[in-house]
Amino acid sequence: MLERLNEAMEYIEQRLDGQIDAGELARIAVTSEYHFRRLFSTLAGMPLSDYVRRRRLTLAGAEVLAGERTLLDVAVRYGYGSGEAFARAFRAMHGVGPQEARRTGAVLQSQPRMSFRLVVEGSSSMSYRIVEKDAFRVVGKKARVPLVHNGENPAIVAHVRSIGKETVARIAALSDQDPDGIVSAVVRLDASMEEGAELDYYHAVVTSAVAPEGLDELHVPAGTWAVFEITGPYPQALQHLWGDVYAQWFPSNPYQSRPGPEILWVRSSEDGKGAQARLWIPVERTTAG
Repeated sequence: MLERLNEAMEYIEQRLDGQIDAGELARIAVTSEYHFRRLFSTLAGMPLSDYVRRRRLTLAGAEVLAGERTLLDVAVRYGYGSGEAFARAFRAMHGVGPQEARRTGAVLQSQPRMSFRLVVEGSSSMSYRIVEKDAFRVVGKKARVPLVHNGENPAIVAHVRSIGKETVARIAALSDQDPDGIVSAVVRLDASMEEGAELDYYHAVVTSAVAPEGLDELHVPAGTWAVFEITGPYPQALQHLWGDVYAQWFPSNPYQSRPGPEILWVRSSEDGKGAQARLWIPVERTTAG
């Protein structure tokens, strides 16, 4: 998988002054476009579109300083339809406009070319199981929140605190299958996984029951799930697990993510400093690997 990802990165490099087809990148990596975008964002720390834009502006910056092409020619070469659009993007990355950069020989920013490699630390193993699950519903209270990679998510904390005890009890009573009891369910509205990207967050249960009045419902089709288990400090261990699943488990196993909610079951330790958790990720088996 990592070898194929690096082949996809080479495809990007060869086409920075032309069209880059995300579908073709996914084909090279032998995966779906949805999974490729999510995997890339996790490994690279930025969405695919941001990486391509930054690599193009890095090369454009070198050409601006070289002075061998007009600024409009450089803009068109790297995919900008007008000098104004190019100038805005150039300034956003480099902190200076292209005209000023050429005139003064300004110091510019650089986005290095990325390649991926697997770092084997050997300090821990990842426990998981594969589950085939019939269709079900996620029923509870929903809020739209921003993605936060590190530390507690204030918007989620505020949402959970806003739900009254009676409502929580009503939700909990609907649980009738694994994972049991109150869970967190996250539906990502795009595949970027960029900090601040919007999510639909459910404080809910997994159930076969239709949502009663006043509660939100998400219907989830039948499918395959990878279930990861971990015990450690909360929320740090959970956030690291999320990253490890995409950075280590997917490149090493014949599965790819598919659209659907990511479900987190957490039970705190007695001292409140740690937690036992199970992370449910919707997956499908790949045809290769």
